[in-house]
Amino acid sequence: MLKFLVLNMVLMSFVMNWNLIQMGLLVMCFITLLMVSHDFYFFCLGHMTGVDYLSYALIALSVWIVMLMVYSSSSVKKTSNFSSGFLLVNLGLLVVLVLTFSSVNYLMFYISFESSLIPMLVLILGWGYQPERIQAGVYMLFYTLFASLPLLVSLLSLYSLSGSLNMGLLAGLMSGPSVNILWYFCTVFAFMVKLPLFLFHLWLPKAHVEAPVSGSMILAGVLLKLGGYGLIRVLSMFSEVNKMFSWVWMSLGILGGMVISLMCLRQVDMKSLIAYSSVAHMGLVLGGLVSMSSWGLNGALVVMVGHGLCSSGLFCLANMVYERLGSRSLMISKGLLSFMPSMGFWWFLLVVGNMAAPPTLNLMGEISLIISVVSWSKLVMLGVGALSFFSAAYILYMYSLSQHGLFASSFYSCCSGKVGEYFVLMLHGIPLNAVFMKGVLVLSNS
Repeated sequence: MLKFLVLNMVLMSFVMNWNLIQMGLLVMCFITLLMVSHDFYFFCLGHMTGVDYLSYALIALSVWIVMLMVYSSSSVKKTSNFSSGFLLVNLGLLVVLVLTFSSVNYLMFYISFESSLIPMLVLILGWGYQPERIQAGVYMLFYTLFASLPLLVSLLSLYSLSGSLNMGLLAGLMSGPSVNILWYFCTVFAFMVKLPLFLFHLWLPKAHVEAPVSGSMILAGVLLKLGGYGLIRVLSMFSEVNKMFSWVWMSLGILGGMVISLMCLRQVDMKSLIAYSSVAHMGLVLGGLVSMSSWGLNGALVVMVGHGLCSSGLFCLANMVYERLGSRSLMISKGLLSFMPSMGFWWFLLVVGNMAAPPTLNLMGEISLIISVVSWSKLVMLGVGALSFFSAAYILYMYSLSQHGLFASSFYSCCSGKVGEYFVLMLHGIPLNAVFMKGVLVLSNS
C-alpha cells in the first residue's frame, strides 16, 4: 500500500497540483502511522523488501519529513520556480528512501543508498540560494562517491564468499578473528562519511548552507540517518573485528563532537550552526552503535528520530527568518522575540529539544547512549560530560543571540507567522515531545 501511494504521488507531480500532493502526503503519513502497532519482527513487502521495527521507524520519519518539506516550500509554488520539477524530485527522493530502508538485500540497499545522492544534488543545484551551491554539490558528491566505492567492492567480495547478500543470512558470517581488517574498514567507511564522522564532515555544513529549506530538512532529518542505519545492518557481520577498533570510532565520535561543539560557538550563520550541531549529535550516536549493546542500539535509533524532527524544525525556523530579513546572520537577526513574538514559543521548544531537555525524544535517546558508552569505558564520562555541556552552550548561544537584544532599525513590520508555518512547526514539535510518553514501547520494540 505504501509503495502504491508513493507511485501515485510521483504520477500526480506531473499534473502540477501542489495541493493534491500535500493532501496525498498527509494521507500517506496517516496510513503509515496506523501500522505502528503491527508486529514488525519481520514483515515482507515483496521481492527483496521487508520491514522490521528499525526500518519502520525510519520509513515513517522519511514520509513525515517529506510531507513537511512540501508544506514548508510554499515559496517555490508562489514564485513558480519549476514547482512541478520540485515536487517530482522530492517524491523521487521519498521513493528511494523507502526502498533503502525496506531493502533486505545488501546490493539493493547499496544501489538505493547511492541513488539518494542524485535527487539531493538536484535540489541543491536547482533550488539553492548562492553561486557556491555548485561547490557544495561537488563536495557532497565526491565525499560520498569516494567512500562508497570500497563498500561496493566489499559487497561483491562478500557475495563471492557466501553466495548470498541477504541481510538475514549473513549476520555473524564474518565474526571470526581472522577476518581481513581492510575488509572491515572498506565496509564501514561509506557509512561513517554519510553519518558524518568527524574529519570527514566538511561536505555537510556546505551542503546545508547552500541547500534550499527542503534540502536542509531532508538532509538533516533523514539522509544522515542512512549512515547510522547502514552501520546497524553491517556491524553484526564484523562483531569481532569491531571490538578491536571500537576505541577508534568512540574516540573520534566523542572527542570530535567536543571539537565541533566548540566550533558551533563561533558560528554566525544560523544554518551553519545547526548543521555543525548535527555532526556533534551524530558523534554520540556513533559511540553508542560501536559499543554493540542493546542500550546503544535503542538509544541511537531514538536519537536519530528525535534529531531528525528537531533539526528539521530548526532549519524551518531559520528559513522563516531568512525570508523576512534576507539574512541568516546572528549579528543581524537579533531581537526576534520583539519582531516575531508568536514564533518565540516554537524557537524555545525546538531549542530545548536540540539540547536534550525533558520531555523530548532526544533526552530519552541520549540517556540510553550515555549508559552504553559509559559501560564501555568509564573514562568516556569526561568526554560525554563536556559534549553535553557544550551542546547546551552553543544552542543557548544561538537562542539568546537571535531572540533577545534590539532588532535592527532598518526592519519595519512583517507578518509574525502564517497558519501554514505554525502548522509545519506544530508537526515537528508535537511528535518530538509526545512520543516520550510511550518511551517504554519505543525502547522495547527497537
